[in-house]
Amino acid sequence: MNRSLRIRGLLALAVVALSLYVALTVPIQLGLDLRGGTQIVLETRPPETAAPDGEATDRTVEVLRGRIDALGVAEPTIARSGDNRIVVELPGVQDPTKAADVLGRTAQLTFHQVLGTANSADDIPKPLPKWPRQHVLADESGQLLRLEAASLTGNHVKEAAARFDQQGGAGWHVTVDFKGPGRDGWARLTGQAACHPAGDPSRRVAIVLDDKIISSPQVDPSVRCGSGISGGSTQITGSFSADEAKELALLINGGALPVPVETVEQRTVGPTLGAEAITASAWAAAIGTALTGLFIIAVYRLMGALATVALACYGLISYAALAALGATLTLPGLAGFVLAIGMAVDANVLVFERAREEYAARHRPTPRSSLAAGFRSAFSAIADSNITTLIAAGLLFFLASGPVRGFGVTLGIGVLASMLSALVITRALADYAAARPWVRRRPRLTGIAHTGTVRDRLSRTNPNLLRHPRRWLAASIAALVVAVSGIALRGLDFGIEFTGGRVIEYTTATSIDPEQARTALADAGFPRAIVQTSGDNQFTVRTHQLSNTQAAEITDTVSDLSQNVSKLRDEAIGPSLGKELRQGALIALAVALAAQLGYLAARFRLVFGTAAVAALAHDVVILVGIFAWLGKPIDGVFLAALLTVIGYSVNDSVVVFDRIRDLSRRDRKTPLARISNQALLQTLPRTVNTGMGAAFILTALAVLGGDSLTDFALALLIGLAVGTYSSMFTATPLAIEIHNRTHVPHPATNSARRT
Repeated sequence: MNRSLRIRGLLALAVVALSLYVALTVPIQLGLDLRGGTQIVLETRPPETAAPDGEATDRTVEVLRGRIDALGVAEPTIARSGDNRIVVELPGVQDPTKAADVLGRTAQLTFHQVLGTANSADDIPKPLPKWPRQHVLADESGQLLRLEAASLTGNHVKEAAARFDQQGGAGWHVTVDFKGPGRDGWARLTGQAACHPAGDPSRRVAIVLDDKIISSPQVDPSVRCGSGISGGSTQITGSFSADEAKELALLINGGALPVPVETVEQRTVGPTLGAEAITASAWAAAIGTALTGLFIIAVYRLMGALATVALACYGLISYAALAALGATLTLPGLAGFVLAIGMAVDANVLVFERAREEYAARHRPTPRSSLAAGFRSAFSAIADSNITTLIAAGLLFFLASGPVRGFGVTLGIGVLASMLSALVITRALADYAAARPWVRRRPRLTGIAHTGTVRDRLSRTNPNLLRHPRRWLAASIAALVVAVSGIALRGLDFGIEFTGGRVIEYTTATSIDPEQARTALADAGFPRAIVQTSGDNQFTVRTHQLSNTQAAEITDTVSDLSQNVSKLRDEAIGPSLGKELRQGALIALAVALAAQLGYLAARFRLVFGTAAVAALAHDVVILVGIFAWLGKPIDGVFLAALLTVIGYSVNDSVVVFDRIRDLSRRDRKTPLARISNQALLQTLPRTVNTGMGAAFILTALAVLGGDSLTDFALALLIGLAVGTYSSMFTATPLAIEIHNRTHVPHPATNSARRT
């Protein structure tokens, strides 16, 4: 015993010390929704006959990286996502128009000999081969020119730079230096043009960027025919502004994209919103954790105080793990981090309640031996409930994207850290404290040497909660009917993540009447814009797909309605991405239910797995129905909450089923309904205490988390209540009904054989 205690103590100390070192030395990476900036998701568009090419996407990433570096953005990130997606994050960039334009342009730079003028775009000699050697483009003045096929491309350019020539009168221009064969090619191209007389259109050289002539200067009269311009350099002029010249030089230096790209998602978050979200979540974490800690201490006394210390260690371990893995902490991820604090309470409560049962039954005469038995008895329930949550977290990571995927990472880390906190740190602290002489002399101080208020009342009344299981099932069906009615009558308000579109959130110095804003936007050409207030002097505008120019028009219209208008958030998602996310959400939900069924059937029995999955579906439908009745949006954050509710619900079901399995092994003759009722009564103290601990965290998140987290916390509070009910009065009665109808062997048979 002493040796194992020392090993656990050293392991706990090592983990905490390592986590503290990582937390102090490795900064955590914040998502743009927390630090402010712009995220742009680009999708490569290969030819229709070609499949998505990961190699072309990699080459595109390298070109874009060069362009981003030239933009001068601090700490940008660019990463490939799948075969044909590229995610670009630009911290601090609040106006994404320029960035999106620079990143999205193909930047195919070519140099052409001008063959003459044309009357129309069709004024090209016929017949033409499949790839014509001539084509027609308009020059800077609008005159149509016939161009020879490209002699030089951007691949022949060594370097380009924006320059300002005040003395020569050229103003802002771009100098271009050629390399290798490009030097001779430039001399040859200008030498051919110099063979034509001054003023002849054929003496011009056209410089084309993405099928647009940006400059078509005449070759200077001093250049001789056949000799051309030596030295391998030239100037691109065209009455450029400073920004235009710098952007052109940036595009030339960055090179052409191997394949065209299209912006499918764009998000801009103001730093104010990010700072407010961090502050709100920090307050929610502090107050929620404090209330949870006080509650645990009040219920479990000394052991509760030690569990609170372990919870603080859990927070440290989770933070260090996120930092060490280089994970990006997003707003839903931050909420998941706060939420997992409440989840970490469950393992401690399971252990302490088991220890109380052992002490009350006098199987273990001391708090220390009762605690050891409690850890052993609770291990299977802790493992099963946490593994089911890990399944949900894994599905979020593999099937979801963006912030929801980040939530899955945070949730998975939180679950692993909570198990380490409960099974190693809490046990090491509890074993050490329970072995102290002053604790042995005062067993009630531990919080283990009494049964607790809830269990005392249940033992006195001994209610038969499952006497009429069909009545509970009827109540569940009635709740489902109400929820489905809400979905059918009110419909679902899908967020732009699933439908595509654009949402812009503003803050103003004075409040704006939503109806007035709708009228002004309709007059500006946006009659379908939806205006919603979202807080004091804050409102959002939701529309269909908009260009950046149209979004700027909306901002100008809003600015005319109030003073000091600031843009807090700007999100745009293409319809193709919205459809993909919607399908992904449905797939994630279906796979989650199937995975839960498979795991529970393997760990318990198909009857219990079926009942648990049916209860999960019951919880999902009710939560969606309540949000439909309330008119709340169904977005990516709601999806994260929904899958978390699945984890919550199955946790409760697993705890009850684990106790049913344990009691069935001891008594093979008692009917399943009576054993299930006994299991419910024995696990009810754990259900109440765990639910209270999670409710403190979620209530703090709902009240203090601000508009960005309120709906998330509301969904989880509803899910907590519905999941707690369904685990006791939907899953368990349904398992009894299925068992009675199928006349399967007693559950102890499979359990005994499996063990």
